[in-house]
Amino acid sequence: MIFVTGGAGFIGSNFVHFIKDKIDEEIVVIDKMTYAADMINLYPLRFNRENTGEEKGNITHERVDLSDYEEVRRLFKQYKPSAVFHFAAESHVDNSIKDVTPFLATNIIGTTNLLRCSVDEPVNVFHHISTDEVYGALGEYDTPFTEKTAYDPQNPYSASKASSDHFVMAYKNTFDLPVKITNCSNNYGPRQNKEKLIPKTIDNIINNRKIPLYGLGENIRDWIYVEDHCEAIYEVYKHGQMGEKYNIGGECEIKNIDLVHKLIGILGGSEDLIEYVDDRPGHDLRYAINNAKIASELNWKPKHTLEQGLEKTIKWYRNDRI
Repeated sequence: MIFVTGGAGFIGSNFVHFIKDKIDEEIVVIDKMTYAADMINLYPLRFNRENTGEEKGNITHERVDLSDYEEVRRLFKQYKPSAVFHFAAESHVDNSIKDVTPFLATNIIGTTNLLRCSVDEPVNVFHHISTDEVYGALGEYDTPFTEKTAYDPQNPYSASKASSDHFVMAYKNTFDLPVKITNCSNNYGPRQNKEKLIPKTIDNIINNRKIPLYGLGENIRDWIYVEDHCEAIYEVYKHGQMGEKYNIGGECEIKNIDLVHKLIGILGGSEDLIEYVDDRPGHDLRYAINNAKIASELNWKPKHTLEQGLEKTIKWYRNDRI
């Protein structure tokens, strides 16, 4: 039995789809179903339906708030998971600036509740999925983040994720909990909430609406297609060293304005749709990931170019939303 927290959200649901035929164990999706989650993200996977006479699948959904320790404890006692893949997180920077409370509850309290229960009901591995934003910001010509880069979060969201990373390593050091951490660059692909740059831009172009862009769109991000990220997580789970961190990047740095131009070109939209808006506080200039460790130790590299990933993403948002 394995737990996938946040398994009805963007990256978590893609991971469930990715691993469903790669493992023999049953999967328990733990998700409290916030605005960023949708059970349709798990369609057409088959779910356990006890006492209904229906054929059972290998996936169970538990609607649980991770900040509720007693509920988390109940799940561990009931299912006794061998592994935990912890995707669940509040992740929207703008929302964290407006109100940090949900980020404290899910990203910090929720993570520590999972860690406590993973000690009390021992698991074989606790795999914590984190972000490159914990490292802070890079200048345009700075070398990319490595696993040794000091943490320097620049906004409440990234501070909450940095805290969760530290708690994971603290439980490794204090309780000898078997943990692995992966810090990934910006994901895109099917099932992503429209609050994020790429799906929002695609949707606005298709519907001929303005595309809001912070500042002058000069911020640089390293983008990775979500399926490549899921494959990397699985490789770390199977072959990565216990107690280690692995950075996962898409090897694809691009300015936001250039990304929007690219999407406009693919979709045949108008450049007039671009609308520059006031920049947000604490907006990091650049993120970039050094993939050397995961490439050398696990022979992993991203498979999708930006153009290939965008084509698949656009097709999904246009036609295949289930």
